[in-house]
Amino acid sequence: MKRLLKRTALLAAVLLGCAAANAETINGAGASFPAPVYAAWTYSYNKVNEAKDQFNYQSIGSGAGVSQLKSGTIDFAGSDDPVKEKDLKQYNLLQFPMLVGGIVPVVNIPGIKSDELKLDGATLAAIFLGDIRKWNDPAIASQNPGLKLPNQRITVVRRSDGSGTTWIFTNYLCKVSEKWAKGPGNAKDVKWFRGTLGAKGNPGIANNVSKTRGSIGYVEYAYAKEAKLATVQLKNADGNYVSPTSATFAAATANADWKGAKDFRVELNNQKGADAWPITGVTYIVLKKDLNKTTAEKLFGYFNWCYSDGRKQASDMHYVPMPEDVVKLVQESWKAVK
Repeated sequence: MKRLLKRTALLAAVLLGCAAANAETINGAGASFPAPVYAAWTYSYNKVNEAKDQFNYQSIGSGAGVSQLKSGTIDFAGSDDPVKEKDLKQYNLLQFPMLVGGIVPVVNIPGIKSDELKLDGATLAAIFLGDIRKWNDPAIASQNPGLKLPNQRITVVRRSDGSGTTWIFTNYLCKVSEKWAKGPGNAKDVKWFRGTLGAKGNPGIANNVSKTRGSIGYVEYAYAKEAKLATVQLKNADGNYVSPTSATFAAATANADWKGAKDFRVELNNQKGADAWPITGVTYIVLKKDLNKTTAEKLFGYFNWCYSDGRKQASDMHYVPMPEDVVKLVQESWKAVK
C-alpha cells in the first residue's frame, strides 16, 4: 500500500512538472477602462488554470496597447477605440467585444453630492470646450433649480495619453455638440483648450479630480466608485436625466446590432431608451490572426472562462457582461485565427 501511494505521488509530481514545463506567460496590455476587472480575472484564472499559465494585463492606454500588439511585444491588446478596418487588414488583426461599461463625468464641487448635479450634453460639451468657466453659470443653474452652485472656476481634467476612454467620451460630445464635432472632434487624443489639467489613465484623472476643488473629469464608472467621486446625472436621448448604474449601461445596449456590425464595431453613445446612460462604450480584445496555435488555444480558454465564470466579477464591478448570443458570435470569429 505504501509503495502504491509513493508511485501515485510520484506520478502526480511528474504530471505537475510536465504542466509547469509547458506553462506560458501570456501578456496583454492596453485600455485602462477595463483594467480593474481584467486584473481580477487574471488573478482568479491564474489560480485555477490547470496548465499553470500566467496571464498578465498592463494598463497603458488603448493606443499604446494596440501599438505594442502590432510590434509583437504582447500577445493581446485591450482597446475601447475599435481598430480601424484598414489597420485590421494591414496588421492581420482580429477584434471582438469583451465588456460594456459606462464613462461618467466626475466632479469635485464643495457641497455637491453624487448625482445631485444635472447636465445635458450641450452643457457638458461647453464645459470641456472652455465656453463655460464657472459652476454657477446660467446654463448649469437652469438645469439645477434649488441646488446651491458656487461661484467657482471650473478646472477641466482630461487624459494626457492616447485613450479609448477619450475616444468614447469625445464620440459622445460630437453627437450632442456641433461645435465640438467641428472643433476637437472624435479621437483617442484631441486638442484641448488651454488651461486644462492633463492626467494619465483613468486612475490619473480620478486622482486629480479627487484632490482638485472645482474640477470635472471623465472616467470609467468603476474608477469613480473606487475613488468615491461624485458623479452627475446626464440627460439622455429620450430627454430623461439618468444616473450611472449597471442597469442604465445595459439599457444602452438594448438596440445594438452585434450580428450586423462589421468587426463588432458598435457605438452605444446617446442611444434611445428611457433609462439608457448616454456615454456607454464597448471594450475590445485585439489579437493577431497568425498567433501561435498553442498560445491561441490558451487565450481562447482564458476568454471563455472570462465570459462564463468571470461574469459575476464583471457585474460586481459595475461592468455589463456580453450577452450569450454575442459570445457565440465572438467564438465563431475565433476561427479566423490560424
